Amino acid sequence: MKMLIEKVRKKMVVVRMNEAEFEQVEKFCRQSTERNLSSYLRKVSLQKPVTIKYRNASADDFLKEMLELKKELNAIGNNFNQAVHKLHLLDKIPEFRVWIQQYDELHLSFIRKTKQINFKVNELYEQWLLK
Repeated sequence: MKMLIEKVRKKMVVVRMNEAEFEQVEKFCRQSTERNLSSYLRKVSLQKPVTIKYRNASADDFLKEMLELKKELNAIGNNFNQAVHKLHLLDKIPEFRVWIQQYDELHLSFIRKTKQINFKVNELYEQWLLK
């Protein structure tokens, strides 16, 4: 019980700032991992460590492009799956059987590569989110 009482913040400190100073402090707070301005200011004034978010702009751009490519690749994969499925309906025609077998191998190879690319993009995205 005593521990809870010690954690309650009853004291208030008022600091006056002009608009430019306040905007600068807000900007620094947004660049940190602190959820609100009061916790940010408390840590700074008590000289406690503040974690600053770091963004690599070129990595951000790269990741945006990769996510777009991932969407396009998924769409192409869906179209490819539909085409192969329709080819299987033509399985009864002898000329198509050989062609279908060749494209089945290509289809499986495409699916494996697509999954591999998706995995890597997701891995990069997870790493990017943690920074």
